[in-house]
Amino acid sequence: MATERWIQLEEEVPPFTPEIERSTAAVYDRLRNVIPEIEWPVHAPYIAAIRKLKLERKAVVLAHNYQTPEIYHGVADLTGDSLALARAAERTDAEVIVLCGVHFMAETAKLLNPDKVVLIPDLEAGCSLASAITADDVRELRRRHSGIPVVSYVNTSAAVKAESDICCTSSNAVEVVESLGCDRVIFLPDEFLGRYVAGQTDVQVILWRGHCEVHERFSAEDVRSYRRNYDDITVLAHPECPPEVLAEADFVGSTAGMIRHLAARDPRRALMVTECSMSDNVAVEFPHVQFVRPCNLCPHMKRITLPKILRSLRLMEHEVDIEPEVAERARQAVQRMIKVRTVKGNSNDQAG
Repeated sequence: MATERWIQLEEEVPPFTPEIERSTAAVYDRLRNVIPEIEWPVHAPYIAAIRKLKLERKAVVLAHNYQTPEIYHGVADLTGDSLALARAAERTDAEVIVLCGVHFMAETAKLLNPDKVVLIPDLEAGCSLASAITADDVRELRRRHSGIPVVSYVNTSAAVKAESDICCTSSNAVEVVESLGCDRVIFLPDEFLGRYVAGQTDVQVILWRGHCEVHERFSAEDVRSYRRNYDDITVLAHPECPPEVLAEADFVGSTAGMIRHLAARDPRRALMVTECSMSDNVAVEFPHVQFVRPCNLCPHMKRITLPKILRSLRLMEHEVDIEPEVAERARQAVQRMIKVRTVKGNSNDQAG
């Protein structure tokens, strides 16, 4: 039955007509350096159909920086890192939010918009960090470390957020930890981000051994190899990478911080040590920068596609729902995070 419905939806997508070509020409003009011309007739009908359906549904599409360019630049109304999407979700007046990212991001949008419909195009779009810890784990950590506040990275389930005092993103993790005014905090679940934070503050950080399956695969030798091949390269690394990788970087920061750094420094060549689609999306904004791409893909982010976004809007699936008592406590942790001031740049700029 599900297969038959999917086939029917596929048939409802209009062909690549001259009209669709004209209506999407401005989009493709921006993307021609990252999407081959031969692929555009596949993407354009979906983009046109999604844009039309967004108006009918009074919907807004939020897309994370790791989404593919045809989504990020083709159908998204709001884009950014986890913190930017959380803030955007809180401000939108749309009736429907389609979250193009992973499940914890859709949960966060729902926490901040309990009366709105929040959809995620694929329920299997998960996260290795979110899977690395449970609410029971947090309760056990609290038992072992009585009285010490818990800071949870947003890459966690709503159930884990509900057991936490405050959330953070890679953009504001240091500021969040220091905002608590404590000598010690429990930081979870990303060990590498936690180690980075510990190096930026005098607060003692108690860590959990969770890792991002994309960022943990990078090595210091990878970076050194790129430097040997490109002596003028600027290396930007996400703090979810191992510490030895961060030590090789010119800049360490969130995906939003990377974009700000590129705008400020305007390098000739750049290596973004993070998920592969980030370079494609940023290359559209910085066409004069040569991006060297270490292509580690997030299999969860890549579950979100144009056909699934269209199906999600047509059938109003898959709606995100959170048990009210859990949602209330998790919402408080997220809202506390949003109120914390974020320092622009959030960098460890070793290049001076």
